[in-house]
Amino acid sequence: MKLFTKLTLFITLSKLAIVALFVWLLPFLVNRIAFQYNDYYLKMQKKKVLQVIGKSGIDAYLQGEPSYGSYTMLKEEYISLEPAGKIPVPDTITTQQRVVEGDTLTYRVLSYTFRDHQHSYMLEIGKTTASIGQYNQPLQRVALYVLIALIVSTIVLDFIYTRLLLRPLSAIIHKRLQQAKFPFKEIPPPLQTTTTDFRYLDDALTALMGQVREAFEKEREFTANASHELMTPIGILQHKMENLLIEELPEATEKRIMDMMKTLQRLKKIVHSLLLISRIENNQFPLSDSFAVSGLVTEVREELEHRLVEQQLSFRMQLPGKAVLTSLNHDLIFQLVYNLLNNAIRYNKPGGAIIVSETNLPGKPYQLHIRDTGIGIPKEALGSIFQRFKKVEKKENEGYGLGLSIAHTIAKYHDIEISVASTPGEGTVFTLTFPGEAQRLP
Repeated sequence: MKLFTKLTLFITLSKLAIVALFVWLLPFLVNRIAFQYNDYYLKMQKKKVLQVIGKSGIDAYLQGEPSYGSYTMLKEEYISLEPAGKIPVPDTITTQQRVVEGDTLTYRVLSYTFRDHQHSYMLEIGKTTASIGQYNQPLQRVALYVLIALIVSTIVLDFIYTRLLLRPLSAIIHKRLQQAKFPFKEIPPPLQTTTTDFRYLDDALTALMGQVREAFEKEREFTANASHELMTPIGILQHKMENLLIEELPEATEKRIMDMMKTLQRLKKIVHSLLLISRIENNQFPLSDSFAVSGLVTEVREELEHRLVEQQLSFRMQLPGKAVLTSLNHDLIFQLVYNLLNNAIRYNKPGGAIIVSETNLPGKPYQLHIRDTGIGIPKEALGSIFQRFKKVEKKENEGYGLGLSIAHTIAKYHDIEISVASTPGEGTVFTLTFPGEAQRLP
């Protein structure tokens, strides 16, 4: 999962968790706020009553009576003023029940004791709890709508900001990892970003790519030079051995020289293979040829006909599409198919079969399949079969571990994807997926 996706999911889920928690707490919060506001309202009412008493005297309420009481028409609020007992009542705001005209109602009551002209009085101001909470549900809905609007807007802003923030990282991944092709012939210019971490990452990757390219160039140069330099002493040794064989020598000596020449011949083939790999990696082959796939496979089959007969193998070519490939190098593709078929012969079973088929669908990349009924490749060896000097299976005097390496180098040079599937004891299938759609012969 991408970092941007993870961040977006985290932001969205965290906001949803906040919404769920807020919805769960909302009734308690609104109810608490309503009660706190009601307590504040009762205190303001008390202040007004005391201001009236301070200005007009307590008779403004008592009017000659020992006590005073009043309530609204719906009994939602009331006020009472009466002499206080000998035991003073502390100033409190509590929830109590009161009987008003035969109705028992629950009030939020403010109780306050004060003195006026040497007399103690107790003031009570009350408001029904039902009236306190009558606006709770509308307030909850409004609060919920506002919260949802805020959450949605913050998610959108977070999404936009996260996308802008991670854009340099996407550019680094695209330019430095996905778009760059080994051996990094051209390194893109430094990334322009104000984020220090991304700039550091880009500089580190650029430096690493430069080091890898430099090391690869040195290795390639060494391989080419060493191969060229080895050809001279190999040629001299071969010439001297051939001259020795012209002379009359004991049979045992002649046999030893012949064995030495076979070893020298194998060394010569290895050097030629390394030179070929070096030339391919140095882009010394033009990609301008067009050819029919069936014709090329037929050429390779004719080249290997004697080996097919020796191994008593049947060869079936299932290429009905008359596909034509373009913008390739004929000689290299010939070598690629030759190496794969040669491998299929080498590791096949006596009396087995080799089948060459294709997948040629309109609008899809062309695929060539080379299947054999041989000994197969162990699962643990599949990851290393294209490495140099790695043999599929050790057989005396057969192969030098460069055939599949050359095939892989040629495929990479043409942007051909080469894949392998194998079952030990049943056979192997190599699939070549060419970069473009094949043309068809009329």
